[in-house]
Amino acid sequence: MSGQRSGETSGEDNLGWTLGVLLRAYQSSVVTVIGDLPHGPRGYQTLAAVVAGDHPTQLALAAHLGIDRTVMTYLVDDLVQAGLVERRLNPADRRQRRIVATSEGVRAFEKLERRVREAEDGLLGALDAAERETFRTLLRRVACDVRDIEPATDPCEVAEQVLADGA
Repeated sequence: MSGQRSGETSGEDNLGWTLGVLLRAYQSSVVTVIGDLPHGPRGYQTLAAVVAGDHPTQLALAAHLGIDRTVMTYLVDDLVQAGLVERRLNPADRRQRRIVATSEGVRAFEKLERRVREAEDGLLGALDAAERETFRTLLRRVACDVRDIEPATDPCEVAEQVLADGA
């Protein structure tokens, strides 16, 4: 049994090991294509969420991305300074600010999105196109299920609470 006890799996069969290898490779390849975007991959994920426009406030955006609200403030400040997003008054509650992509931000995201997708496809090169889509779908399903386990980071609940507080 080559040194393994009954019931153990090799390192390559360990979910933590495989996710760690994949995450490190992902970060390395994405950092390369993102270039000088403020905050690198985290800035890209933030810009993607802002362009999608699904989060009514900066707090909801931070919760969705799992970023501390203080860190999110600095991240958004840097994206504002880069001309990619802007803070606007929330028409539903003037005490709150919405984070909105500028036209420059949308163009930058569209260009970056193509590059990131190409980097992802290269990273997942061991899989054919259909397998890559299946892999992405399965990862998304697990990620959404995990998000439901931790309701404090569920963007739907955060948004509902923020809107309820403002009403």
